[in-house]
Amino acid sequence: MILLKITNASDIVASKAGKIFEKMTPDQVDQKLVESQVIQQMIEQLQLEGLKGQISSVKGLDLSEDVLMTKSTFKIRSTKTF
Repeated sequence: MILLKITNASDIVASKAGKIFEKMTPDQVDQKLVESQVIQQMIEQLQLEGLKGQISSVKGLDLSEDVLMTKSTFKIRSTKTF
């Protein structure tokens, strides 16, 4: 299993869509937008390599050093099979 944590979603949205749009959108929306694009690009590349599997976007996980923590609000937002 691979865990990917994106920590600069708002910065990416600001650089791609502009500072005004980034300020108008909450951080959660920025995170979802960036995650969606990253997942789509990962699926495309993994399929080119012949890999099959699933990628899930989750809410309520946090990684600190080598400890994985789940919050009571843990939720799988979406899962895509490739």
